[in-house]
Parts: sequence; C-alpha cells; structure tokens
Amino acid sequence: MSDQPDPARSFGSVADAYDRGRPGYPAEAVAWLVGEQPVTVLEVGAGTGKLTETLLALGHEVHATDPDDAMLAKLRERLPDVPTSVAGAEELPAADASYDVVVAGQSFHWFDPERALPEIARVLRPGGHLALVWNQRDERIPWVRRLGDLIGHQDMEEAATPLSESDHFAEPEHESFRHWQVVDRVSIQDLVLSRSNVAVLDEAGQSQKLAEVVAFYDDYGRGMDGMQLPYVAECFRATVVARQSVGPTGGTGTQDAATDAEKVDPDVLLIDFR
Repeated sequence: MSDQPDPARSFGSVADAYDRGRPGYPAEAVAWLVGEQPVTVLEVGAGTGKLTETLLALGHEVHATDPDDAMLAKLRERLPDVPTSVAGAEELPAADASYDVVVAGQSFHWFDPERALPEIARVLRPGGHLALVWNQRDERIPWVRRLGDLIGHQDMEEAATPLSESDHFAEPEHESFRHWQVVDRVSIQDLVLSRSNVAVLDEAGQSQKLAEVVAFYDDYGRGMDGMQLPYVAECFRATVVARQSVGPTGGTGTQDAATDAEKVDPDVLLIDFR
C-alpha cells in the first residue's frame, strides 16, 4: 500500500489556506448555472463554501455536502444556517427526485463518474439538472503562465467529458465567465498552499514551494498593493434524462411519461364503454 497522500483528500489539512486563498465565483456565472429563480440545490464537494455563499445570495435553498469534515467546518463558520452532510458524490444523503439542481464547484474531476453520475441523476427531480464549474487561471497572460510553471498548470479541458458521455444526462451546455481575484504577498501563499499538489508535500516541500512563489511575486515589485489574477469560470449544465421504470405488465416507461390519452393516435376513435 502506498504512503503517498491522496490528493483528493488533501484539502482538509489546508482548509484555512483554501478558505483565504481561493477565489469565489461571479454571480452571473452562478445564475447561469443554477437559474435566477430560487430552487432547491444539493451542492456536492462544497468545500469551505465559496460557491455556497453566492448560491445563497441569489436566493437558492442549499444543502452542502463534502467528504471532508474539516472543509465543511469552515463552511459552517461562515454560513451556520446551511444544512451540511459529510458525504461524497457517490453516496448522496438525499431521497430520490428531491432536488431541482445538483451543483459542483471545482470538484467534479475528483468524482468517480461511474458511481456519481447515476447517483446524482437519482436525486434530481424530472427536468432538473447537474451544474459544474471550474475557476481556471487565464494563462494567456505571461505572468500568470509563469505562476503556473511554479505551482502547476490547470488542465480542465476534458474535465466535463464524463458528463458528455453519460446516458443519465442530455448533452451539456457550456459557457465561460471572466473575473479577477486580487492577490497580495500573503494571499498568494494561501492560494498556492491550497493546491492539492502542494498540500500533499511535506513541511519542507511546502516551505520551498512557498519561498519560490514569494520570490516570484517580489520580482514584480507589487508589495502589499497586490495584483489582479485573471480567471475564467468554465461552466457546464446538463438536464437529467427521464429514468426508465418498469410498469405493472413488465413494460417500461419514463418518470415523466405522457398520459395514456396523450399517447393515443389522434385518428383513433375512443369509445367509453362504461
């Protein structure tokens, strides 16, 4: 058995840095993901509540879940009225057809899609949808690309592919939203420490990586004035496909199937023998 820490379970050890250093999500992106009318939302991989906060501000009712209780502890500090559950996407604490939207911010790539997607489809109401979002640094800008060389590049281009290939969901829609995060000499260290590839390093490895980033930051002479770190919020949403059900005669139907009368050929004369 390997002693190498699991990157997917590394965030709890750096929950404070994650909460301080990670960017939030623009309101227009969240409105596109979930809708402008208040709905019931199950948030999967909610972390410290960066996305939760915006969902609540838009009027949605949110149940936040995450497999790491240390991350949820930070969410509870900020948003004490939000119900939370320690759970992964593969085993959701929800009844069938109980939510309008399931949303995952910065977390879908950690899921086991073969287990998670059927489970997400199970808890969605007919016509509901799954919404995914990733904040990606805009590395078309040279200094941002240099930062990526130091801390690791983000490659989420194929992250939503399992959703596109799933039989449980329609073909996803995609939209992008640009926004900025102001970082300074302190917060950029939190941002770096919150990355999974840095969080799994030992103390000496983390210290070395932080020293490299501070030297990089100081090279730009920004000091405490900070700099604007550009992001693109890559957003996806896909409607759940109606579930097949077995009828009393052994035939199959769908969860939102039309009534018998709607299925009848309009040219056939119906006679009521009652």
